[in-house]
Amino acid sequence: MKTIDILKSFLRDDSGAVTVDWVVLTAAIVGLGIAVIAAVSSGVGGLGGAISGALNSASIDPVSFDIHGDG
Repeated sequence: MKTIDILKSFLRDDSGAVTVDWVVLTAAIVGLGIAVIAAVSSGVGGLGGAISGALNSASIDPVSFDIHGDG
């Protein structure tokens, strides 16, 4: 085979095109996931701090049970 024939054969062969499509699609999904995590993480941290503050400042009233019925 001549070099030109090998080059033409290589350019016509598209057997790896599907693999490239899946790699690009997977990279896009991973990038989107990282972007979502970056966008949500600061809000979640702030919400966690607010919940922690509310729980730390909460008070619980003691409850007594009269199991003997003495009143």
